[in-house]
Amino acid sequence: MHDLPHHYRVSAKGAPEGDVHVLANAVEAIMTAPPAEFGGPGDRWSPETLLVAAVANCFILSFRAIARASRLPWDSVECHAEGKLERIDRTMRFTEFTVNATLHVPSDTDEQKAHRILEKAEETCLVTNSLSASRQLNATVRLTSSQ
Repeated sequence: MHDLPHHYRVSAKGAPEGDVHVLANAVEAIMTAPPAEFGGPGDRWSPETLLVAAVANCFILSFRAIARASRLPWDSVECHAEGKLERIDRTMRFTEFTVNATLHVPSDTDEQKAHRILEKAEETCLVTNSLSASRQLNATVRLTSSQ
């Protein structure tokens, strides 16, 4: 890891109508638009879906790092995240993020250890730690048969 602080720079370019082009160094540009809930087409990434995707992605990357450091064997993890957007005191904001994670591990894995690592991943995710919304983790550990 590089010394802190880290700086992340993104640019966006848009016209009165159409997509917004979001760019960052060394990564492919993405096209965004308002979500269907705000009158957009609903078939592109939006700021709202990108934020919820960042929560899910950060959870998995945090889990991966902690599992590696803890020497936890695992096969795969699935994460479904939901962000709840509400109007609070005349301001629209995300009030809650729910992460539903399913971890697939070999049948001889310590399930309690696996649950602890999932919880630690949720606690250490830098994206959700940077947001004021409440958080909830629903974690499932599934033992896979070793054949």
